[in-house]
Formats: sequence, structure tokens, C-alpha cells
Amino acid sequence: MRAIYSYGVAGLIVVGVGAWLATGTLVAGGNGPGNGEKQIIALVTKGSEAAAVEHHGTGPDPHLTIAERVAQTTGAGSPAQSVRTVTYVVQPMAIEVPLRGRTEAKTTVSVVPQTSGTVEAVLVEKGQKVNVGDVLCRLDAGDRQAAVAQAEAAVATAQSAFDSNASLREKGLAPANSGLQLEAALKQAQAGLDNARTELERTEVKATIAGVVQSPLATAGSMAGPSAPCATIVQLDPMLFKTQVPEARMAYARIGLDATVTTVTGMSVEGKVSYISSVADDATRSFAAEIEIPNANGAVLDGLSAQAIVNVGTAPAHLLPQSVLTLDDAGVLGIRAVENSKVAFYPVTIAMDTREGVWVTGLPASVDIITVGQEFVIPGQTVDATNVSAADAASEAKAEGVQS
Repeated sequence: MRAIYSYGVAGLIVVGVGAWLATGTLVAGGNGPGNGEKQIIALVTKGSEAAAVEHHGTGPDPHLTIAERVAQTTGAGSPAQSVRTVTYVVQPMAIEVPLRGRTEAKTTVSVVPQTSGTVEAVLVEKGQKVNVGDVLCRLDAGDRQAAVAQAEAAVATAQSAFDSNASLREKGLAPANSGLQLEAALKQAQAGLDNARTELERTEVKATIAGVVQSPLATAGSMAGPSAPCATIVQLDPMLFKTQVPEARMAYARIGLDATVTTVTGMSVEGKVSYISSVADDATRSFAAEIEIPNANGAVLDGLSAQAIVNVGTAPAHLLPQSVLTLDDAGVLGIRAVENSKVAFYPVTIAMDTREGVWVTGLPASVDIITVGQEFVIPGQTVDATNVSAADAASEAKAEGVQS
């Protein structure tokens, strides 16, 4: 019974509220009929309009970019947007080709004696620097000295016979053609002496190139000859940097180009391209090349991994800080500049990224690029531009970087 009673009361309340709403009138303020009465439909309509205003508002369209919002709010009669510009002019950009390779001695020579014999003494050590003509080792002279003495005696005898015959011919006591045979004998004796002296000189094995002595190195008491070297000399000055040039870069390759070779040890040396192969490697489709670098002090060693930067020429471009690069609405990379107090957008192509900045192409020879405020303006918008020098802008950017 109690539940039936509760449901009955609730039903009467619902009927009462429905009847009140049917009247279409709301009394606000408790002043009675005629005072403070408002139509309910009016309240509902007003609430919907307020909600619509609150939702859509009268502010900027959220789909607009920041620059478009600024341009929308700065209509006629509003002050122009302030920006700062820097004038950048075209410069010659060095076109550089990086190559990887290794250092290699220009020449390695195994110095062998031109005669055979026992090594009497080795006069150099491994790692020692030698010049052309320095004696590396000395062979046992054996009977070579005696051969020289015998040849000298034969020359003296032949010379005496020739001189005596010449005296007789001058006095008319010998035929005029009698000296021909003696002259031939003298020449033969002189040739024998020259050969004997040369054979004796060959016992001193001398360096044929300047460089550093390396293994193999002969030892005293061992046999040396045309097949047994006395010492090995590595020519380190000049040194070579050997590399492979990809076929795609062969259009830039020329003998005589300047190059900077940096070894894995951190040493940097200037050199020039001295050789470019005319035949590609079958496996890699690249071309062998060599860069000759000076190495007077021998600091650059043979067999070091290294990288070379070859300067193949220059091209006109602009060197810009990365901070001035931006994107347009289509996502095209470029810069915003000021021309006749209006904003202009120029698409650019990045040619090279360096520590000093970004080299780009596609700009006029001289252009006033917006460095501060470029994200708050759009092409065609009139702006109040203040131009500063590139040096001042760089100093300010550096100072801001230190403070942050």
C-alpha cells in the first residue's frame, strides 16, 4: 500500500509540472502574475543562441595559421606588423667531394747489390732515414782490389808502349801506321781497368731513393746479390692517398684539383690529385685515384685510414642561418623576405649543410630575408621592416645562445 501511495504522489507531481509548462509562462522573482513573467520558449531560444555564441564565438577561426590570424586582426587602419630583416647576397660556394681511402708510400724499393758477395758490414738500421747515395751495406771486396791493381798495371804497360812508338814515329824511325795497334791495346787495357773499378765500387751498396729503411735488412756474414736485397727503403715524401671515385662523381674528377687529406690520427695535409684511372673496377664500378701530399717530416705514415675533401670548383649560392628557413602552407621549404614593404616567399634548395650555416640556391642575388617575425606574416602582407647587418644578427644570436 505504501508503494502505491508513493507512486500516486509522484504521478500527481508530474501532472502538475506538465500543466504548468503547458501555460508557457514562468514567474521570476516571486512578484505574482504580471510581474516578472517570462515565456519559457523565449528562455529556451535565448539559451540556445548563447550556447551557439559560446561555441563559435566571434574570435579568429581556429583553422587559420598564426600568420593568417595576425593578418586578419590587423585590418585597415591597424599598424603594420614589425619584422627584422638581414640582407644576404650571393657568394661562391665551394663544391667539395668527400672520398675515403688510405695513405700509401709512393715507392718501396728493395736495394740489391749489382754483384754477389758476403756482407761485410751493414751501415744502416731499420727506421733510419737515408738519402740518395748513402751506403747501406758493404760486401767483402775479395779479389776485386787485386783485379783493379792488375788492370792498372796493364794500362801502364800499354800506355808506355804507345808513348814509345809515338816518339819513334815523330823521328821517322817507325811506320806512320804502327801506332794503331798500340792505341787499340791501350784502349782495351783502360776498359779493363774501368770494369775492375766498377766491380769494386759495387761492393758498396748505396741507396737509390730517399726514404726510411725497413725490413728486410741484410745481416753481416750473409750472402747478398741480385736476388738477396741489402735493405728495403720506403719513400714517404711525397706520400700518396689512394681512393676510389664513384662513377657518379667522375664528371668532377680532374688531375691537379686541390684536396685536404685528414688521417684517422687527426692530421690534416693539403695535396693535389695526381692520378685518375681511366678504367673502372669491375666489382665496384669506381675509378682508382691518387692524391699526392707532401710529407717532409715523415709524420704521415704508410697505411693510415684517411678522408679527403676534394675542391672541384664553386657555384653561386647564399649562406644562411638555419633559423630563417620556414615552410609555406603547402609544405615547401623556403624563406620569407621583404620586397617594397611587402612579404614575399621564395622556395629554396639546400645545397650543403655546414657549421657556418646552410648553403641554398634559388634566391635573387641580393635579398632582404626576415630573421625575426617570419612566422607571423604571410606573403603579400605589408610589414614594417627594420634591416640590420648580418654581423649584428649573428652576434645577437650568439649572445642569446650563451644566455640560454
